Amino acid sequence: MLDKDIAAAITAAVDRGFDEQVRFTQDMVRCPSVRGYEHTVQDLMAAAMAKRGLAVDHWKVKVEDIKDLPGFAPVVDATYENAYNVVGTYRPAQHKGRSLIFNGHIDVVPTGAWDRWTTPPFEPRIDGKWMYGRGAGDMKSGLAATLFAFDAVRAAGFAPTAPIHFQSVVEEECTGNGTLACLQRGYRADCAFVPEPLEPKLMRAEVGLIWFRVHVEGDPQHASAGFNNAGANAIEKALLLWPQIKRLEDEWNARKVDHPLYKDHPHPIRVNLGEISGGEWTSSVPSKAVLNVRVGVLPGDDLRDICREIEERVRTAALSDPFLSNHQPRIEYHGHMAEGFVLENAAIPEAVLADSHRAVFDAPLQEEITSAATDARFFSLYQNTPGLVYGPICERPHGIDERVDLDSVRAVTKTMALFLAEWCGVERV
Repeated sequence: MLDKDIAAAITAAVDRGFDEQVRFTQDMVRCPSVRGYEHTVQDLMAAAMAKRGLAVDHWKVKVEDIKDLPGFAPVVDATYENAYNVVGTYRPAQHKGRSLIFNGHIDVVPTGAWDRWTTPPFEPRIDGKWMYGRGAGDMKSGLAATLFAFDAVRAAGFAPTAPIHFQSVVEEECTGNGTLACLQRGYRADCAFVPEPLEPKLMRAEVGLIWFRVHVEGDPQHASAGFNNAGANAIEKALLLWPQIKRLEDEWNARKVDHPLYKDHPHPIRVNLGEISGGEWTSSVPSKAVLNVRVGVLPGDDLRDICREIEERVRTAALSDPFLSNHQPRIEYHGHMAEGFVLENAAIPEAVLADSHRAVFDAPLQEEITSAATDARFFSLYQNTPGLVYGPICERPHGIDERVDLDSVRAVTKTMALFLAEWCGVERV
């Protein structure tokens, strides 16, 4: 356990630097890093890492480098022209302690209609303890906190005695291929720490994810021919399929009784119709429609088996319609193809996190079982590295007026700084 005087000096340094930390987080939020526009905030991150004397690796993610690796998610129509990762590495004069990866994503989901936000989503607003803005919670505040936790240790007069890699990655919200690219590039450590905003709790388990599209063809005609049953409306046919696909949610949730961790979760599996598109002209019977669907997967389930269930469900649903039975919909997998995982064999880093959390919150560390997914899976599943997830409080992630609790950000930064000091070891400078 970390010496109390050292811990007090480090947490005090977090407090001294917190105003600057908030300003830096606001600068990150001002960069609208939705899919395809991540490069500006990555320039900001690279500069921040260089300012701290870290060795900066700033590279474009290439699909051909990672497409054959376990955990790769299929890329169908996305461009990687602006998909840059940034890793800043601290190397001690002498390697004595245990190495660490801090990992966080800078990509954010689309904002929705701006006129529904109280203030523009990329103009971070502070109201009391809350910072509002797209990405403020998910997860730019956590990513910023990794650098400021490191600052606090050094400002308190100490130097870590093990290598630390600060990973700012793209693609978490749609594939996870950004973190996979860090693995491909050779970054390894004794522990990984992902400050996703799942509250200051240790994430014990997360679900997997599959993204797929259902392409439906119609028979285009002039709209006036519809009264004569001429043509086949692709949008209407797609909507006919959806209730059958949605029923998979109840069926998969019923299986939770056999899972030791998820059996008590109220609703771990979500089948979400996230996007629908189709049609070409208001006075024409649509020739095509597409359903974009996200499904959760219990840890331990084979993704290939789930894909087969999806395909069989769509095929069976199509057979109930005379037109679709002769024009079978096409399934396309794009984006997330992620396995769920349970954090295991991590007793030592868990104990260090529990010590650090208790020192800040004066309360035992609680655990979370989530129906979401994070990039921590890559470390645990494919690198045999404990992947801890622990972060601040965020409300309405992916929603209107997303916001993060700055009091929790301050406390989590302190926990992370103490974790860094105890895990990596420190020596007085």
